[in-house]
Amino acid sequence: METNYRVAYHKFWQDIKKREPAEITATRAVSYNEDTGQFSVIFFAQEYIADSKQETVYRKADGHAPDIMDAIIILNYLAYAQPLSEAEPRWVSIKEIPGGMIFYAAFLKTAISPLLKAFGHQAQLLDTVAASLGGQPAQMGSSSVLFQAFPEIPVCVVIWEGDEEVKANATILFDPSIEPMLHSESIIGLGISLANRLNKRAAKESSSR
Repeated sequence: METNYRVAYHKFWQDIKKREPAEITATRAVSYNEDTGQFSVIFFAQEYIADSKQETVYRKADGHAPDIMDAIIILNYLAYAQPLSEAEPRWVSIKEIPGGMIFYAAFLKTAISPLLKAFGHQAQLLDTVAASLGGQPAQMGSSSVLFQAFPEIPVCVVIWEGDEEVKANATILFDPSIEPMLHSESIIGLGISLANRLNKRAAKESSSR
């Protein structure tokens, strides 16, 4: 799996380098420094640097390198930069994303089930931990939060709290405009990445109580 990730990582860097940086900055909310060959990208409310000379990705604040999946998502976002058509805002589940059904079982296991474990019986904890990722309250379920994965890519997490009689439920929703912006596997990875970030913060919050 690690080898496959490295292949994708290298491919996206090559795709980025084949393009004029001005093409990318014209259609994505990113900046580019010609002297350093670096793109500045906002990913879940934090600034990351994609260095085209060194082919590295790191968080600007502390130099931390994200895990390989997050790095691939950031590179995919740059590599797929194209003008987008206007569309009516709406939400779709992973099942409605082209190719999403193929990965649904894995997505359910690695993203949705952990969200249920962390928030299914304490939905308001989602509001507490989401703030550090720039999340804003939404109006669905028992608790829901809207995140900007990238400035143009919203993602919404919804929790329906369970009790002794009602089973808890959760979902991660995407705007359909994500389809031409990220490869389907990157969309899956984005949902998993968000779930992991929330679960880590939930565990930390619970341990501090």
